Amino acid sequence: MNVTLTKVHGSENDFFILDQTQLDRQLTENELKQVTQNVAKRSEGLVGGADGVLSVTQSEHPGVAGKMRVINADGSEASMCGNGIRTVARYLGEKQQQETFKIETMYADLKVKHAPSLAPGIATYQAEISPVSFAATDLKMHVADLSELHHKKIPALSQQLYFTAVAVPNPHLISFVDHTTLLGPELGRIASYLNDGANPYFPDGVNVSFVEVLGQNRIFVRTYERGVGFTNACGTGMSAASLITVLEQGADFESPITVRNPGGVVKTLVHDRSAEQNYWMELIGNATFTGVVTLSLADLLAANFADVELQKTDEQTAYRNFVASL
Repeated sequence: MNVTLTKVHGSENDFFILDQTQLDRQLTENELKQVTQNVAKRSEGLVGGADGVLSVTQSEHPGVAGKMRVINADGSEASMCGNGIRTVARYLGEKQQQETFKIETMYADLKVKHAPSLAPGIATYQAEISPVSFAATDLKMHVADLSELHHKKIPALSQQLYFTAVAVPNPHLISFVDHTTLLGPELGRIASYLNDGANPYFPDGVNVSFVEVLGQNRIFVRTYERGVGFTNACGTGMSAASLITVLEQGADFESPITVRNPGGVVKTLVHDRSAEQNYWMELIGNATFTGVVTLSLADLLAANFADVELQKTDEQTAYRNFVASL
């Protein structure tokens, strides 16, 4: 059985889209995990590796274009991926010739749509990021018996930094820092500890983001992602950071927030569902297709990539020109 993988990225947070509806049969759970671990390795994976695999299957939910699962580079599964869902939205939208629709994810059917381009030649999509929860039970968080964590120190992590925790629905720990701290070693030290599987605070791990406020409704976000490590961008992390920037740093509801990241830039909108005492976000950014590879399932499972080449598009050149112009 041959398998076709589309190499994609949102803000250089890169993935392979695996459309299982095109296969003779769906992969088993063990096969999907093994394939992801094999292709994602940066040094010896498939055409430069990736942050994970986005598995696309049919959805049984009415009015939903498809189902997306997010398999991290280490084979674990994430509940959502904001950068990934934009690329899947483009993939399904072009395949089914739809502009606005929903995609099934682990916890919710999320609205997506084709959006005005960020720049010429940059395919741009907009995705709902929800549900939002601050509850320790949803975060699987154990910090001083707190039911929620808002702008508090965790002395075991840092004597200087304040942290806020939110699930969107992936668990995120957010801290606002200065530029020197943003680029320094603290994020790696703290995040690697919180994702070691043995710490008492987030035993299941957590995405950790440092955020620098650049101006009104302008931030820079750097993220260490659970199951991946440092990423060029984390879509749910940027969405979570935008929400906390509104709540704690005076950014505006219902107004675009410019979010810079190591891989580029996105826009976010933070919405207040006042009647429901809840929030939700929209994430707007590139959905770039860099190329396609086709090989046998046997070679995928055996990590036999020696003779495989990426059939490239010209979209990455346009994206790099866009980032260079920022």
